[in-house]
Amino acid sequence: MEHGIGKYLGLVHKQVGTLTVDLLCVEYAGGDKLYLPVYRLNQIQKFSGGEGAPKLDRLGGQSFAKTKARVAKQLRQMADELLRLYAERRAAVGDAVPPADDDYQAFEATFPFDETPDQARAIIDVGSDLEAPRPMDRLVCGDVGFGKTEVAIRAAFRVAHAGKQVAVLCPTTVLAQQHYRNFEARMSGYPIVVRAMSRFQSAEEQRETLRGLRDGGVDVVIGTHRLLSKDIHFKRLGLLVVDEEQRFGVTHKERIKALKTNIDVLTLSATPIPRTLQMAVSGLRDMSIITTPPMDRRAIRTMVTRHDEKVIRDAIERELSRGGQVFYVYNRVEGLYERAARLADLLPQARIAVAHGQMTENALEQTMLDFVEGRYDVLCATAIIESGLDIPRANTILIDRADMFGLAQLYQLRGRVGRARERAYCYLIVPPPNAMTDEARTRIEALERHTELGSGFQIASLDLELRGAGDLLGPEQSGTVASVGFELFCQMLEEAVHELRGEVVIHDIDPELSFDAEALLPEDYVSDVGVRLSLYKRLASAAGVDDVSDLAMEIEDRFGPPPAEARRYIHLMRLKTELRKLRVLGCEATARLVTLHLSDDTPLDSAKVLKLVQQKHSAYKLSPDMRLSRRTKDTEQFASGLEATDRLLSELSGCMKD
Repeated sequence: MEHGIGKYLGLVHKQVGTLTVDLLCVEYAGGDKLYLPVYRLNQIQKFSGGEGAPKLDRLGGQSFAKTKARVAKQLRQMADELLRLYAERRAAVGDAVPPADDDYQAFEATFPFDETPDQARAIIDVGSDLEAPRPMDRLVCGDVGFGKTEVAIRAAFRVAHAGKQVAVLCPTTVLAQQHYRNFEARMSGYPIVVRAMSRFQSAEEQRETLRGLRDGGVDVVIGTHRLLSKDIHFKRLGLLVVDEEQRFGVTHKERIKALKTNIDVLTLSATPIPRTLQMAVSGLRDMSIITTPPMDRRAIRTMVTRHDEKVIRDAIERELSRGGQVFYVYNRVEGLYERAARLADLLPQARIAVAHGQMTENALEQTMLDFVEGRYDVLCATAIIESGLDIPRANTILIDRADMFGLAQLYQLRGRVGRARERAYCYLIVPPPNAMTDEARTRIEALERHTELGSGFQIASLDLELRGAGDLLGPEQSGTVASVGFELFCQMLEEAVHELRGEVVIHDIDPELSFDAEALLPEDYVSDVGVRLSLYKRLASAAGVDDVSDLAMEIEDRFGPPPAEARRYIHLMRLKTELRKLRVLGCEATARLVTLHLSDDTPLDSAKVLKLVQQKHSAYKLSPDMRLSRRTKDTEQFASGLEATDRLLSELSGCMKD
């Protein structure tokens, strides 16, 4: 965070005086090396920012300071703009929807599943936004199949029931058809007219829908960007639902923005948003995040296998025998038809279709629609199927050459199955381990390991941090993120938001620590260097004593009773959280003497500290440069500076400002 982007060279043991310490070695431009003590690991973040290797900064140079200043300026402008928009919308007057009545409760009861806790909370959030006398602008974010559509259906019902019109905007025709079916099925039996508007409707049907929107005969319309055409006029539009907004082009977004003024807007997105970004942005947007999977959803069984025709045939036959459908994914158009032909030889009874991005849009959509409607058993496709489709009957997916896909892509592809109550299967077909790169092996292992539901948020966050940031804040943000890395970007964004709201931003202090005790996690206790680094980072970032204690319990749970050096390291991290609260810049401690270098804004009361120093035979001394030291009394005996610092902190606890 101080010197910028460097290259991690490993964790090293170094002898400093009589003690062994663990240091993280980072190389900067020109071969300069920085050794960072593990207790300051919270100062370091893994750089995630765009493609390719980033340029290294100079150690102690001005380049990174300039980059940070530039990003801070851009962020301030962006946050300013977002807050202004937000304030304008809050000040705007919209029409409130009447509170939920018996009809709405009866409609809710027709939902065939139990709401998950997150889904129920999102429904309540949207409901209270609709009842407020200002326009809603809420983003509902959730993993594929976690129930975002139901949130939109209930909002649409309430608005239509109150006599207003609803427009649902989807990026593809197939998705529009799917939403149309869902909305129509849920709203049949109520006096609500639902229409679709896309290329699949005949010219006559489209004209009729246009007329209905103009004279108020149509209550809910679901369509693609056709809804943004100039010839569409609503009689009394009350709610706009935008599904996957990031997949619309710039001109469409401008048109959406024009429509948005003074009406309620609900945006749905399946791009997982990392929690750090969510925290930073929650001050700028109304957001509801759905991370809990539906109750009866079962984890997808994931198998890694070599290319074996018997395995492939058995997998497909098992799915077809229970009346299901199968995806077979191969990401190269040139080999796709060849594979479809092989499948036809293996399974002569199966109806096989091929789908890829080089087909004409009409042909592709027709194929997808035929598959959705069950006219084919196996869809042989490229990764084009990764987004948004909900086909409950498709519960087996085979991904050929899975090692060629990115992690988020594999995760999204796997999410195409397992949307119903049946157990779903995902087969990752890979070459022999020695023919795969290390990275590909790691990705495949991660997918095999993270099968539990909702782990998508962990997986996809690994891979989607930047995409999520770009989608949430506008496409131009990706470059800004790439110049300082994702975590620092989120931190700076959060500070910019607080600053613009007139709140005081207090920057954390990270004290320099020098103790006479050997404190580290020994290799023979935690052998994996990656795990050790992660624990060091989590301990160094702990906000309070309780967090450190929780981590200590977790470590003991995973690795058994800690040896003395590990216990001392945990003790040191507890002290660090206390010293940070006192805004101590540095602490040097031995069994005989402890010295704290206090910052000017320390919460200690200077009068009380002086009283302590001026007592007769006081163990304390205070120098003009704000160094407070305590010498160990002859009657006391401490094993190390850790215990001596404990004593000093307990005595200082009575010197805080009231």
